[in-house]
Amino acid sequence: MAQHHINTKCIHAGVTPDPTTGAIMTPIYQTSTYVQEAPATHKGYEYARSQNPTRFALESAIAELENAKHGLVFSSGVASTDAVIKLLQPGDEVVAANDMYGGTYRLFSKVFAKFGIVFKYVDTTDVANIAAAITPATKLLWIETPTNPLMNITDIAAVSAIAKKHGVLLCVDNTFASPYLQNPLTLGADIVMHSATKYLGGHSDVIQGCLAVNDDTLREQLYFIQKSCGAVPGPQDCFLVLRGIKTLHVRMQRHCENGEKIAHWLRSHPKVGQVYWPGFEDNKGYAIAKQQMRGFGGMISFVLANDSVEEAKRVLSSTHLFALAESLGGVESLINHPASMTHASIPREERLKNGLSDSLIRLSVGIEQVDDLIADLAQAIG
Repeated sequence: MAQHHINTKCIHAGVTPDPTTGAIMTPIYQTSTYVQEAPATHKGYEYARSQNPTRFALESAIAELENAKHGLVFSSGVASTDAVIKLLQPGDEVVAANDMYGGTYRLFSKVFAKFGIVFKYVDTTDVANIAAAITPATKLLWIETPTNPLMNITDIAAVSAIAKKHGVLLCVDNTFASPYLQNPLTLGADIVMHSATKYLGGHSDVIQGCLAVNDDTLREQLYFIQKSCGAVPGPQDCFLVLRGIKTLHVRMQRHCENGEKIAHWLRSHPKVGQVYWPGFEDNKGYAIAKQQMRGFGGMISFVLANDSVEEAKRVLSSTHLFALAESLGGVESLINHPASMTHASIPREERLKNGLSDSLIRLSVGIEQVDDLIADLAQAIG
């Protein structure tokens, strides 16, 4: 379905009528095992950790949305990341973004570092930093764009050129953009990762992660890890993400529209200081974002003009439509305090060094009526 527009792919990707009943939606195959006609003679399904028709339909949908040959889904976004790092050996090095989701940093620094994998964190908005950090031991480059939570933009095509020059893999966490806005494989990445919990699911009702790749050998390596380590989602969760994908395009259109209006409103507010959103023309990454993305998304971070942590906490506790909660990408708007919530696992000195202040507020702008959202922020900020 690669020739179709992304709007059409969202509706049809990975889903065909059920051959038994004609059901238009893929059934939830709630089974742990499959009856075989004879030893090793079966219909392609042996055991549900390795194969499940509902999961396969979702993996096909993910692949089509990311212009990939292969998709793999996992029990969470972190489980997807875990599978990628398990491609490595002790002594291998990873060059990663210094502005990233706190759960990724925690996995890297607290789990895999003790197994002898070395992680180097650099500002990837300047790709020269990536090139300078690569050594003969480097096997993987890990970037987010836009980043969580400062919305920094990294040039995927430029990083891909560096990765290919040095013979290392490039994985892009595409969660904030979603496949609707950005397709890293098309720009040269080797692996795309998503927390499908967010925009792909879209309704704050499922935890899931996914990977998309083109290389057959890489897919087989990741599939081996998937079935051997067992971090697979159940069929009900796969069904929910399949359902969510069907409205990804219309949701993302509204997320982008609302995000743009709120970003500009925040920037004009006298009590608001810096606003982090890649769609401002004077943003350092604007030109690259405009080139590699189809829109600027619904994620925004900001600090108050007085940079007061206490005042920020008051705002965080004063909204009514913006729910104070972790996560993002659902139809409802969320407000978050990265320093104490999503990024609390990153040491404070590291957060501050990378520009993530204790007073930073992150918004996941939902698809409600934007005037109501602005009024909610207005009464909270005062």
